[in-house]
Amino acid sequence: MIQVITVEREYGSRGAELAYHLAERLGWKLIDSCLVDEVAQKAGVAPTLVKRCDERIDPWFYRFGKTIWLGGGLQRRPGDPDVFDSERMVEFIRGYLLEQATKGSCVVVGRGAACTLAKAPGAFHVFVYASMARKIRWLEEKFPEHAREAEREILATDRRRAEYIRRFHQREWDDRRLYHLMMNSCMGMDAMVEATLEAAGLHSVGASERAGQAVG
Repeated sequence: MIQVITVEREYGSRGAELAYHLAERLGWKLIDSCLVDEVAQKAGVAPTLVKRCDERIDPWFYRFGKTIWLGGGLQRRPGDPDVFDSERMVEFIRGYLLEQATKGSCVVVGRGAACTLAKAPGAFHVFVYASMARKIRWLEEKFPEHAREAEREILATDRRRAEYIRRFHQREWDDRRLYHLMMNSCMGMDAMVEATLEAAGLHSVGASERAGQAVG
């Protein structure tokens, strides 16, 4: 029985929106931006610091300096905010996602969840993509102030996400072998929700949840 759905997405493809609708339909927990606060609390650092590391790799000069620092025998102290970086962020995310997977009933957006939970029983992995034209249109509608640089921002964000997966999970972000289902969002949100539930064998779960809400 599927208990976890992960949704990886190209920027502007509406993948995060799909995750929201799936969680709402199933009555499951949505793990997306709330992850920042969860990690900040567990790590004992400010949410702003966690957000800067979210789905990002550290700058090359930081990684170079860190290699020299650790190579000299100096060790970081757990929980020290001065050494919280993307690597530690990934450590916290892995632990948190594995913990949530054992509880089940959750939909996870990005963060390499398809890699972390690749062998987790009951996990179903989705990748959402779209044409550049559709992604630009989405960004222009959502953030009109960034319309002039929409394509550049989309390409930069997707490149950053791919680098994140490559560095911390040694996989290619859009590798079809990572996912059970890959969808072009041109099919529409309703169709994507139905296709995901059908492929994951969760139509009956969604139906029972809605019936329970109606009776209650």
